[in-house]
Amino acid sequence: MRHNVAHRKLGRVTEHRVALLRNQAIALLRHERIETTMPKAKELRPFVERLITIAKRGVAAGEASGRTLHARRMVLSELVDTDVVGKLFETLAPRFAERPGGYTRILRVGFRRGDSAEVAQIELVGSEYNPRAAEEKANKEAAKPKGKGVGDRLKAAAQRIRGAKGDQTAPTKGQAKGQTRGAARKSTTPRKAGGS
Repeated sequence: MRHNVAHRKLGRVTEHRVALLRNQAIALLRHERIETTMPKAKELRPFVERLITIAKRGVAAGEASGRTLHARRMVLSELVDTDVVGKLFETLAPRFAERPGGYTRILRVGFRRGDSAEVAQIELVGSEYNPRAAEEKANKEAAKPKGKGVGDRLKAAAQRIRGAKGDQTAPTKGQAKGQTRGAARKSTTPRKAGGS
């Protein structure tokens, strides 16, 4: 029985599981949105939210009491990337200063094709994802007049050369009778019967 067993093992030993959560937390705080499987996302959520809460308390305490340095060291014990820790204390913690919790959002994306695992997108609240941003950017690019590139010029030159040789679409005398150009003719000599 699994009474009072709090966390998922994710098919890994403890050291591997902790390393996985730390790496995913670094990626989530750096990019503010990652895509992973549903069980991993559910395990990542409390891990990241605890780090954000520690950073919020450190920023709220201020420099006077020395708690900011302690909070930064506590977060650095979990995350080894100093750039991500700096971003957490400088931009993310002030963003969530008035929020009492729930800093992440899990969105179900679908199922992975290879193993049919349920895939989820976990993101920080406040960094809303616009799924049509790529389409809008592509539409803007398509609306711009495009200059002729080397490939376009080569295609146009090839069409001009083909046009100069004459119209190749009219069938020749042999093609009209059902023969095709370049096809081998049937031999009139029969094959040997039997075999060697």
